Amino acid sequence: MDWKSLCKLLLLPLQMIYYVLKAAVCQVLPSKLRDLRGDTVLITGGGRGIGRNLAKEFAKQGAKKIILWGRTEKCLKETTEEIRQLGTECYYFICDVGNREEVYQQAKAVREKVGDVTILVNNAAVVHGKSLMESDDDALLKSQHINTLGQFWTTKAFLPRMLELQNGHIVCINSVLALSAIPGAIDYCTSKSSSFAFMESLTLGLLDCPGVNATTVLPFHTNTDMFQGMRIRFPNLFPPLKPETVARRTVEAVQKNHALLLLPWTMHALVVMKSILPQSALEKIHRFSGSYTCMNTFKGRT
Repeated sequence: MDWKSLCKLLLLPLQMIYYVLKAAVCQVLPSKLRDLRGDTVLITGGGRGIGRNLAKEFAKQGAKKIILWGRTEKCLKETTEEIRQLGTECYYFICDVGNREEVYQQAKAVREKVGDVTILVNNAAVVHGKSLMESDDDALLKSQHINTLGQFWTTKAFLPRMLELQNGHIVCINSVLALSAIPGAIDYCTSKSSSFAFMESLTLGLLDCPGVNATTVLPFHTNTDMFQGMRIRFPNLFPPLKPETVARRTVEAVQKNHALLLLPWTMHALVVMKSILPQSALEKIHRFSGSYTCMNTFKGRT
């Protein structure tokens, strides 16, 4: 090992301490908020649940245009009317994000009818809600196509133009189950873990791309139709999150350009415990985390 390599090795701990302290200071000091008045926001799974609340929150914070994608026209129409009543331009398109060709076709239609998308929120998701051996193969495939591969197609459709404009933000509404799986939702946990890896790699890849950023949101159990079958051991101590809370905190994270948002903040402790505790203790954590017992196929925010 030459002396230059040795110096770099010795400086590495100091550099790590510097970046940790810098990140801590940035968390404490007030940051400049992104002005959303010039942004066009596209939200997948925008007809109901977290997606509907995200549309409302972006509109309240001054977004110029809101675009909703989903598979259920009735929900999309209702949400579009609500957003328009807030004084914000809003459009909806029927689109199954699990269908690659449909995503590319509708992305082209969006550009022609509405214009360039500057904030993409990948929110669409489904959960099958059965064990592996009880699951239908087609249902398992569908959850992977929508929850994971759908992000590949939507990001590929809109990211190139963001890079050209040097103005864009990719958002993923993920789940804490990406980091701590539970029984009874093996399709969802697997797809969300893959989605988390996708976003982590994408975020790192965008570090050298000026004006384009990414945010991954990992909420705890949220009180939507999607998770009616979720069972928590201490529901009074850790109540489900409200979808409007997830939406508000997500928009704040975009405005502050935060790469990662865990909701609630106590979920940070879960991540730390999983990395240091022995297997016997992890079993207790899994029992605490709960299970999913919903028997309704394809419940979700699509």
